[in-house]
Amino acid sequence: MNHKIITDEFVLNKIYLIRDKKVMLDRDLAEMYGVKTGRLNEQVKRNLKRFPEDFMFQLTEDELDNWISQIATSNSKWIKMGLRKLPYAFTEQGVAMLSSVLSSNIAIDVNIKIIRIFTKMRELLISNKDILLKLEQLENKILRQSDTISKHDDDMQTIFSALKQLLVQEEKPSNPIGFKTSSK
Repeated sequence: MNHKIITDEFVLNKIYLIRDKKVMLDRDLAEMYGVKTGRLNEQVKRNLKRFPEDFMFQLTEDELDNWISQIATSNSKWIKMGLRKLPYAFTEQGVAMLSSVLSSNIAIDVNIKIIRIFTKMRELLISNKDILLKLEQLENKILRQSDTISKHDDDMQTIFSALKQLLVQEEKPSNPIGFKTSSK
């Protein structure tokens, strides 16, 4: 794959939630870097000290089966058959560390793009938490000012509940193993 046409959406679609961590799989990273998966993993193994478990881990059979069922491709059985080894998953820190073991210009450019996307995701999560906190503060202020329950208060409660549900849903992906930006 030519690294110049890697879009943010393409990268976002390659970030999955596995073991409650946002990760990218070795095969997807290798594709983006323009190297074979075996070559990427070979470089990682030569520098294993740089990749502790919070940077990289190998999927279990169950995790692989769950991931394949979650991506729901028509050829998902062929994905598993084409794998000789269980894939490795890289956290944001692991992806950053890859740039030190894969020193090609493509790897550096792709890593910068991926790290920027992880950063945007983190900023969105923090922003949603800030909005939720402000909503709760506003809700508490309105409830303190009101001595009697009125139709207006009931309407405000309904609005606050709906907004909180929307924010909480954005924080927790509906797909337990993957992170997708497109709405259903």
